[in-house]
Amino acid sequence: MLIDTHCHLDFKDFDPDRDDVIDRALKAGVKKIINIGSSIEGTRRSVELAKRHEMVYTTLGVHPHDAKTVTDKVIEEFRSLAKEPRVVAIGEVGLDYYRNLSPKEDQISAFRKFISLASELDLPLVLHGREADDDMLSILRATSHPGLQGTRAGAGERRVTGVMHCFSGDADFLKECLGLGLYVSFTCNLTFKNAKDLREVAKAVPVERLLLETDAPYLAPQALRGRRNEPANLTYLIEEWSKILGLSKEDIARITTHNANRLFKLDIVESSQITYNIRDSLYLNITNRCTNACDFCIRNQTSFVKGHNLRLEREPSADELIKVVNDPKKYKEIVFCGYGEPTLRLDVIKAVAGELKKKGAKIRVVTNGHGDLIHGRRIAKELSGVVDRVSVSLNADTKEIYDKFCKPEFPAAYEAIKAFTKDCVAHGIEVEMTCLDLPGTDAKKCAAIARSLGANFRPRSLGIVG
Repeated sequence: MLIDTHCHLDFKDFDPDRDDVIDRALKAGVKKIINIGSSIEGTRRSVELAKRHEMVYTTLGVHPHDAKTVTDKVIEEFRSLAKEPRVVAIGEVGLDYYRNLSPKEDQISAFRKFISLASELDLPLVLHGREADDDMLSILRATSHPGLQGTRAGAGERRVTGVMHCFSGDADFLKECLGLGLYVSFTCNLTFKNAKDLREVAKAVPVERLLLETDAPYLAPQALRGRRNEPANLTYLIEEWSKILGLSKEDIARITTHNANRLFKLDIVESSQITYNIRDSLYLNITNRCTNACDFCIRNQTSFVKGHNLRLEREPSADELIKVVNDPKKYKEIVFCGYGEPTLRLDVIKAVAGELKKKGAKIRVVTNGHGDLIHGRRIAKELSGVVDRVSVSLNADTKEIYDKFCKPEFPAAYEAIKAFTKDCVAHGIEVEMTCLDLPGTDAKKCAAIARSLGANFRPRSLGIVG
């Protein structure tokens, strides 16, 4: 499923063949379209369009070019229109100092009114900004809360989030937008031959904050330059993102669909997964239980990793996992990972890995390294022969830092992690130790610890999973 989160099907450009455009989008895999209100009349048209087409959602907004038309009466009309079906956001709204078709003071006034309306209605913002970075950020900082994208405000709280659409800023502006908890989207101009600098900025976008948009009828992809753009052309954009982020097109589609569902509350059902693909590996989600209670764990924020819902309704059996995997040679490796500590189900790892190895699988286990403590015995020997690689989360260069942030169930966890690693190496299992950039952690010291145990080392960043 693909979602075009920003287009203008209500524009006259689509009058001759609007239904055909929607049909082409569906055939291209674009299952939902968010049509953007960009004027008073355009917002009215967009609301009507959403009534006629079940796949179309709508927003309520006035482009900053027309900010001088935004009166209290307009805001009141939009407040009423928000009750209509499939209204999912306020926008596009913001500031545009490139052409200044409305005076700056009118743009700022209208922008603040729309932010207030979005907060009142608990709707995200679709943001437009051009050559107005400082004022955009100043106004948004006063009303946004970092890390709250997709969450609802509590009683008396004022939380505003949304998406910076058609992103064209530099790396510093991107960092500021992400720091405010905003999503970002780039149009098909990302495919242009002369968009090298923009693609460099795009590399820094966490895929968990990415949305897809065409901004149709504008900015058709490079292969269709000069033609009218339309939602079906998201396929060109998704191919470009696949190259930029090093993920499969399926990964990009799934993750951005989840992001749009979360931000705009589209009520797409995303069922829990016991197996899930990322790039060319297959991950097995065998338990949600863990012997750590890490402050930084993704489980404290969401049940989704790379667009997969990992909140298990029940723990799968070994037979279920073997059946679901089927032919493991389709994948680079089979990874026991998921949403908890897999060695809690050591028997399942051994049974499944044993069967899959017979079929030519490469097996990796991602673990917190507590397996010996969990089972009261050294388990590396049991993994030898069925597990090729183990990724161990060291996370810190001292026991004190580890205990502070990871809060292990076992007081002796930190030393046990090192003992488990050394034991795996001794039994011919390749080991990679990782550490996070936790406050006070020295990555060089973590690397030295890994090398001293015969393991490889890889640093990781907080918040980046999968």
